[in-house]
Amino acid sequence: MLKGYYRLSRPINAVAGCTAVFVSAYAAGAAYWWPVVMAAISVLFITISTNAWNDYVDIEIDRVNKPERPLPAGQVSPRGALVFSAAGSVLSLVFAAMINQPAFLIALGSNILLYLYSWRLKCTVLCGNAAVATIIALCFIYGGVAAGSIRPTLPLAFTVFFAMMAREILKTMADYRGDLQENCSTISTAWGVRTARSFMLVFLWITSAAMLATHFIQAYSPAYLLIILLGMYPIFAYIAIHSKKASPGKSLERLCTIMKYSFFVWFLAVALGAALAA
Repeated sequence: MLKGYYRLSRPINAVAGCTAVFVSAYAAGAAYWWPVVMAAISVLFITISTNAWNDYVDIEIDRVNKPERPLPAGQVSPRGALVFSAAGSVLSLVFAAMINQPAFLIALGSNILLYLYSWRLKCTVLCGNAAVATIIALCFIYGGVAAGSIRPTLPLAFTVFFAMMAREILKTMADYRGDLQENCSTISTAWGVRTARSFMLVFLWITSAAMLATHFIQAYSPAYLLIILLGMYPIFAYIAIHSKKASPGKSLERLCTIMKYSFFVWFLAVALGAALAA
C-alpha cells in the first residue's frame, strides 16, 4: 500500500518542483533560507496533492494509456487517493501561510487551478496545457517571493512556461489513443498529432531562445551558456527529431520522460550561472 501512495505522489515531479524553488531563490539572492524551505515543502505537498487528484479523475483514461499506475493497477483505492490529495492540499497551504501572504495566495491559486485542470481544463485545446505551464512557472516566482526578490526569477518563469507548454503538448501526443477513446479533447485529438507536433516545435524554439536570452538578461557566467548549448539544445533536437518518427504510446512517453529529466540540467545551468557570476 505504501508503495502505491509513493508512486501516486510521482516523487520525481515533486523533487523537480522543490528544486525549482531552491534554484530560483538562490538566483534571487536569498539571504534567509527558512522561508525558502517552507516554500519548497509547500510545493512538495501541492505536487503530491494534485498528482493524486489527477490520477483519480483520469482513472479510466489511465486504464488505456498507463495501466501500471497505482489506481488502475489496484494499488490504491479511489477513496484513498481523494483523502491523500485533500491532506496534501491542506498541508501545502499551512506551510505557505508560514512564509507570507503573497506565498499563501500563490499556493491557494495553484491548488485551485490544478484541481480545475484535472476536473475541467485537461480536455481542452491548449487551455489545460497553459494552466499546467503557468503553475510550474509560478514555482520560480514562489522561490523569489520566499527569497524576497521576484525580479531575478521572472526570466526563469518565462522560460519554463514555454518549456512546459512544449512538454504538455508532447504528453497529449503520447496519450492520444486513451484520450480519443475517452472523448477527451486535446490539441492532439482535436487538431491531429501532426499539428500538435508543430505547436510543440514552436514552443521548443521559443524555449531555446528564452534560455539564451536569460544568459544575457541575468548576466550569468559562461558556465550557464556552455551547459545549455551542450546539454539542453541537443536534448531538444533529439526530441524534435524522434517525435516525428514515434507513434502515440510508449515511444512518445519516453520522450516526455527525457524532457522531464532535462530540466535538472537546466537547474544546474542556472545555479552555476548565478554562482559563478557573483
